Amino acid sequence: MIRIVEGAAPAAPSHPYLERKPKMMTKGSRILLLVAALALGLAYVLPVWRIKLEAPQYPEGLGMVIRINTIEGVKRHDLNNINNLNHYIGMKRIEPDAIPELKIMPAIVGAFMVLGLLVAVLGRRKLLYGFTALFLAFAVAGMVDFWLWNYDYGHNLDHENAIIKIPGQSYQPPLIGSKQILNFKAHSWPGAGGWIMILAGGVFTMLTVAEFRRARRGVHSSGPTPTPALVALLLAGSLAAASCSGPQPRPIVYGTDSCEHCRMSVVGEGHGTEAVATTGRAWVFDSVECLAAWFQGMDDPSTVHSLWVTDFGTPPELVRAESAHFMVSPTLQSPMGLGLTAFARAEDRDGALNSFGGAPLDWEGVLTLVAEKWPGGRPQRGMGMGMHGGHSETVAPAQPHVH
Repeated sequence: MIRIVEGAAPAAPSHPYLERKPKMMTKGSRILLLVAALALGLAYVLPVWRIKLEAPQYPEGLGMVIRINTIEGVKRHDLNNINNLNHYIGMKRIEPDAIPELKIMPAIVGAFMVLGLLVAVLGRRKLLYGFTALFLAFAVAGMVDFWLWNYDYGHNLDHENAIIKIPGQSYQPPLIGSKQILNFKAHSWPGAGGWIMILAGGVFTMLTVAEFRRARRGVHSSGPTPTPALVALLLAGSLAAASCSGPQPRPIVYGTDSCEHCRMSVVGEGHGTEAVATTGRAWVFDSVECLAAWFQGMDDPSTVHSLWVTDFGTPPELVRAESAHFMVSPTLQSPMGLGLTAFARAEDRDGALNSFGGAPLDWEGVLTLVAEKWPGGRPQRGMGMGMHGGHSETVAPAQPHVH
C-alpha cells in the first residue's frame, strides 16, 4: 500500500540533466584562457607569415616577411627584387601601404586580446563559446582572404606590359607548403607569430569543448582541472617559437654586400658584422668599428633587436656582440683601421693576444673606444683606414710575450 501524505508534492526524480547546470568556467580554464589571450600579443613583434623563393640565380633565395602591419623583405633588397621580377611576367607590385588588411589587423588582434581577457575575468561559459566561435570565424576568414589575395596576385596579370608572356600560365604562390613556379620554388609557412595565433586558437577550442562537456555532466566550477599543466605547455610553446623564429641575422655575402655605415664593400671575412632590427630587417657592416659607430649614432636604439659580430677564429660564424670577446691590436688590423677583432671564445681571443699583442675588450669597451677614436662617428683625417684606406691588412704576429 502506498501512503500518500496530504499536501506533500511527490519528489522529482534525480537526474544530472534535470539539475541546474553550472554557468561558470573552472579556475584553471580561466587562467589558461588568460594566458592564451595574452600570447596573441606576440603577433605584434614576431612575423605572422613567411614566403621564400629559391632559384639557381638566387642561391641565397629571396624572401618576404608578412607582419601584422606591413610586408618586408628578409634581406634589405628582397622585396624590391621580387617586385622587379614580377614586373617581367606582369604581376602586380607588392605595396604594403596599399593592402587594407595590414591597416586593420593590429586593431583586430588587439580586440581579441581584450575580449579574451574580459571572458577570462567574467568566467561565463556562454561568453567563452561565443568568443571561440568568433575567433575561429576570424581565422577562417583570414585564410580565405589570404588565398584570394594570392589568387589575384598570381592570375590577374598585366599581359599588355609583361615582358615574358606564357599563355595560360599563372603564378599563384601556395597558401601553405611549397610549389614550383617556373624556375622558382616557392615556400609559404606561418611565422612565429602565426604559429602562436594557431596555438592560441587551439587552446580556445580545447577549452570550449572541455567546458561544454563539463556543463553537460553538471560539474561545478570548483571541480579539479588539469589545465595548469597546459598553461605551462602554452608558455613553453610561445617562448620556443619566439626564440627560434624571432629576428635572426642572415649570412653575409662577402664581396657583394656593402657596409651600411661607410658604404664600402664587405670583403674581410673575419670582420663582418650585422645588426638585426625588431622588424627582422638586417644591416651589414664591414667591421666592428662601423657597427659600433652606426649603433651609437642611432636616434632610437630600441628598434635594434640584436647586434652580431663574426668569430675571427671560425668565420663566417656570427655571435652576439654582447657575449663576444674583443681585442684591439696594432698588428691585427681591421678593415677600418682601429684594429678591433671579435671572438666567440675567450681562449681564442687570449691566444690571439699572445700572438699579435694588444688589449682585451668587452662590447662596452668597444663602444667607448670607437666613441673616443671616432668622435664624429667616422675616421678622422690622417687616421689609417685598414684595407679600405689603401693599406693591406696587417696580420704579422708580434713577438711572443714572455711570462
